[in-house]
Amino acid sequence: MKGVNPIVAVLAVIGGLVVLGWVLRITFSLIPLLILIGIGVVVYFMVQGATGKGK
Repeated sequence: MKGVNPIVAVLAVIGGLVVLGWVLRITFSLIPLLILIGIGVVVYFMVQGATGKGK
């Protein structure tokens, strides 16, 4: 890390934290949707197994 301007390094860290914050916000807003999709897929496979179809 020789020759790196400290101001540039601080701005890069702050920018990284901002991007990480946005990514986490989007991820946590999508979690309920992903859970519902997962439950739907599990129910679909259970129904397929119970009816004997899909084999």
